[in-house]
Amino acid sequence: MPSNRVIGLDLGGTKILAGIVDGEGRVERNRETPTPVGSQAELLDALEAAVRELLDGEIAAAGFGIPSTIDQQTGRVEGSVNIPLGELDFRAEMSQRLGLPVAIENDANAATLAEFVAGAGRGAPTMVMLTLGTGCGGGVVLDGKLYRGWAEFGHIVIELDGLPCQGSCHGRGHLEPYVTGVAATKLAQDAFGPDADAHLLVRLASEGDEQALASLAGIGRRLGAGAGSLANAFGAGIVVIGGGFGRAAFPFLHETALSVARREALTPLDEELDIVPAELGSMAGLIGAGLVAFEALRS
Repeated sequence: MPSNRVIGLDLGGTKILAGIVDGEGRVERNRETPTPVGSQAELLDALEAAVRELLDGEIAAAGFGIPSTIDQQTGRVEGSVNIPLGELDFRAEMSQRLGLPVAIENDANAATLAEFVAGAGRGAPTMVMLTLGTGCGGGVVLDGKLYRGWAEFGHIVIELDGLPCQGSCHGRGHLEPYVTGVAATKLAQDAFGPDADAHLLVRLASEGDEQALASLAGIGRRLGAGAGSLANAFGAGIVVIGGGFGRAAFPFLHETALSVARREALTPLDEELDIVPAELGSMAGLIGAGLVAFEALRS
């Protein structure tokens, strides 16, 4: 069977994006469907259906980027914050359903790998990525190699006893409830009424609305606190911002985020650190999942 085409699938809190990926990380075609969150069984059926829609006789493996904590040794999903997926041997389950080799990776780790190989992190020996969407994910490349363990950067504490975290997380003051699209929607509703959301906040900011600009600048400051802390932890000179909300809001987050991050960073990172937008757009997680799928063929 030819091994130069795989299926990569990026699972988000609101959508499933699946596509055929070649050995160069190019996406041949893709399909998007809503993410069902009623039950784990319903979600697994939807993931299988999304892959089967693209299957042909030349697909050699499938890779899944999922917003979950993963045990790479066993292939188990231990738990998820924003979707009903946990305590499951996900790799074996999907391999049995599809009859293909299957690889899995945290969705933000997958996006990080894609940006490092083919996007904003090209040429950087060490890179941190934060993905801002429904939740806040993260990944890190250390000395040219993707860290494959937990990288739950959205759950670093930036404010003791701060806001309750999202979904099933029982923590408080984590980065996630301050910098996501969910957080932006809450700010928009406070400022503009119950029907407002993150999309409206970004649109109004683009039109120069002072309240919207101030709200997004506040998110940027929180983002900068997290970025500066992560830069110190890993010695990273670049932090890449991706995710649907992160990409859309980046022009309005960047200035305050970079200012706070450089203030918190140790020398020489306080002058060298940069925060940049992801380059691969909504395809980053899909491409990264595809790159991970090729690893399944080598194992």
